[in-house]
Amino acid sequence: EDPSGITAGARFWGSSFVAGPQGEILAQSPVDGDDVLVVPIDRERAEQVRRIWPYFRDRRIDAYGELTRRFRD
Repeated sequence: EDPSGITAGARFWGSSFVAGPQGEILAQSPVDGDDVLVVPIDRERAEQVRRIWPYFRDRRIDAYGELTRRFRD
């Protein structure tokens, strides 16, 4: 069923979730039903985890080369 009329018959499975900064599930919606999840996020903890796992620290922007160019360039 596509009540929006814009998903061309695609069905979505449900069970959406909100994950914490280390991947832990903070909240999960059920498979059946239409739910809206409102989940408080501990911004201080998120910042602490971000500093422990500095994903962007070691990135090599110089190695991106063609990936950073637009198709029409």
